[in-house]
Amino acid sequence: MSIRSSQIFGAILFLSLISSVAAHNIKTDAGVGATFHIEPDHNPRAGEVTRAWFALTRPGGELIPLQQCNCQLTVRPQSPDIKDLSIPNPILKAVSAEQYQNIPGADLIFPKAGIYELEISGTPKEGAKFQAFKLSYPVTVLPGQISSVERSTANNNQRDRAASFVQPFRWQREIITIATGIIFVGVSLFIVRLITKAKK
Repeated sequence: MSIRSSQIFGAILFLSLISSVAAHNIKTDAGVGATFHIEPDHNPRAGEVTRAWFALTRPGGELIPLQQCNCQLTVRPQSPDIKDLSIPNPILKAVSAEQYQNIPGADLIFPKAGIYELEISGTPKEGAKFQAFKLSYPVTVLPGQISSVERSTANNNQRDRAASFVQPFRWQREIITIATGIIFVGVSLFIVRLITKAKK
């Protein structure tokens, strides 16, 4: 292998390592470390199923399986336009991802695009040796399929726009009907007077 080829190969290997590390978020709290990943490549889309997983480790790198942890996952909307969305806590299940086995994971559907916070917290089950922990991660959700929430909102907005558009025409129709009636009565009275005068 020439020097040039080895440099190119080295650059490709370095970039692939950087991209794989960049696709995972690593945090620690109370001696518990967590490698967090959300599919696909930390770019979930609204209205589409995405999987989030957390590889929990003790100091020294020993894995904490879900069976040893009373873990809970909370999803909180952060962007102002989605702040009022109510999202139930996802159910964590034991999943296998990459080299990790039986780690906490959950399948999520974000209702709308925006910024969310995922918080995983846990306490040790009987016999497990680690401290209670709480870790949070920001997640940016991109626009995707139109979710049922967005579809319902769009339909309501469309109905409101149609109603506001039709409303003035209803008033105009009523005014035109009344004006036509008045004109008809006026013309009828005028003709009656003319006929009456002509008979005299």
